[in-house]
Amino acid sequence: MSKLTIPQGYKPVLNLRDTQIAIGKIKRIFEDNLSCALNLMRVSAPLFVLPQTGLNDDLNGVERPVEFDIKEMEDSAQVVQSLAKWKRMALHKYGFRIGEGIYTDMNAIRRDESMDNLHSVYVDQWDWEKVIDRSERNLDTLKDTVVKIVGAVCDTLAEIKKLYPQLTTDLSRDVSFITSQELEDMYPSLTPPERVNEFVREHRTAFIMQIGDLLKSGIKHDGRAPDYDDWKLNGDIVFWSDVLDCALEVSSMGIRVDEKSLDEQLTKAGCDYRRSLPFHRMLLNGELPLTMGGGIGQSRLCMLLLQKAHIGEVQVSVWDNDTIAGCTAAGIPLL
Repeated sequence: MSKLTIPQGYKPVLNLRDTQIAIGKIKRIFEDNLSCALNLMRVSAPLFVLPQTGLNDDLNGVERPVEFDIKEMEDSAQVVQSLAKWKRMALHKYGFRIGEGIYTDMNAIRRDESMDNLHSVYVDQWDWEKVIDRSERNLDTLKDTVVKIVGAVCDTLAEIKKLYPQLTTDLSRDVSFITSQELEDMYPSLTPPERVNEFVREHRTAFIMQIGDLLKSGIKHDGRAPDYDDWKLNGDIVFWSDVLDCALEVSSMGIRVDEKSLDEQLTKAGCDYRRSLPFHRMLLNGELPLTMGGGIGQSRLCMLLLQKAHIGEVQVSVWDNDTIAGCTAAGIPLL
């Protein structure tokens, strides 16, 4: 059963038809802004991959991929949960150079997702990846890229508000950077999501850094697979949603593992068996380019910019009966 929150006095600013039109405009405008800011080229991407390639992701390590058999093949395929590793292989395959990158639409099914106002079993996001030099594997590069992405989001909002002046969404371009350990030190009695909420309530736009490893308390801020982000050089872009009165994560991103960090993180995560998979062998042998990348939620961004209370207002998915009934009673139109 999903957890539904109904903001007091909520009423959609745009009707169903205008919402659909606005979603299309946001996607076109933001893609242009993002590709220009990060020097990215649009490419096609897979909906499913073969599990033995090692290209699929297990995200937090517990999510089960959707797997199905193929009549003409002996192997089964898995619906992608993320394109992080596929994108890196694509940059290698296409021969991209330092400073060049790609972006694509990523669509996925995450059947173990806990559904609520911000989470659906259907995932739609822009996935991007670019080649960097080894000298760029540092916090300065990470922070500079975050600022560019936040700028692309805010520029998109400005253009959308010209088309729909009834929107009152207000986002801050000023990004507050903080590590997950600093958050724990600041709010030791709160859970990781509660810490983010308190920090972003005050700072409006934040980048929570260094996610995946254990904190001093012995717990993780959040889970991250050991074979794409470098846990010391990653994080989440989070904005404050005035509609939901909570922090809204729009992007998870980071500088990707190199040979050394992959070696360390596979052992920490108890995933040494992955060393024999094709992707991991190539990376450990130094055959893949050094990259950074991430995913930016399409529906999350549309929710934020269009002042929506539920992700079902900006994407077509499936919902339990309680959610449908609750949204109907509150006048929240699900697509």
